[in-house]
Amino acid sequence: MEDKRHILLVEDDKYIINFISMSLKKENYGFYIAKTVEEAISLFYANRPDMVILDLGLPDGDGMDVLKAVREISQIPIIVVSARQEEQQKIEALDMGADDYVTKPFYMGELMARIRVGLRKSSVQQQEETDPVFVCDYLTVDREKHLVMIDGDEVHLTPLEYKILNLLIENRGKVLTHRYILSEIWGSSQGVESGNLRVFMAALRRKIEKEPTNPQFILTEVGVGYRFKG
Repeated sequence: MEDKRHILLVEDDKYIINFISMSLKKENYGFYIAKTVEEAISLFYANRPDMVILDLGLPDGDGMDVLKAVREISQIPIIVVSARQEEQQKIEALDMGADDYVTKPFYMGELMARIRVGLRKSSVQQQEETDPVFVCDYLTVDREKHLVMIDGDEVHLTPLEYKILNLLIENRGKVLTHRYILSEIWGSSQGVESGNLRVFMAALRRKIEKEPTNPQFILTEVGVGYRFKG
């Protein structure tokens, strides 16, 4: 039997705590509840959960401090659930290492789906760390041979396109900001326009998507970045 997954819920609103807790219990997740930054960091170190659901507005500080503390030692999935809807704040949280960002108010069904995706992605990545071949539907990427195939037919990617694809796959399910992708691929986001990135993404989609205008793999998060849905 698979071990129960444990989630650290960092939230100070009693209504939202009860709302999320009931759903986590129904789905048979174990969970810990922290209502402050200090309590969240303490519970994280003491229990090492499989995921963090994180509010940013906490009584004793900013949830970004929790995000930073977790990311110093762990790559577990972190879903920010916040009333902060400004695009720049979403980008900042994602750049600091959040895997996903849900704005309040939200539908519980959507949050639970994102939790399942995050935990599934984490499990699959752990299992695939030694597997050089990635397969998702009709897409196959052999990272040892630097080979990309669609329905078994080889597709030629430029070195930059290949690097972008691998970065997306390694972080599948996670929203990658424009700045993060530019920094990882070009070494810096300075001097490289996000418009250039859109050109590369469009070219990559034309090569690996059967319907580039309705992509299955590379999804656009408007104003923020891209997500590989795999």
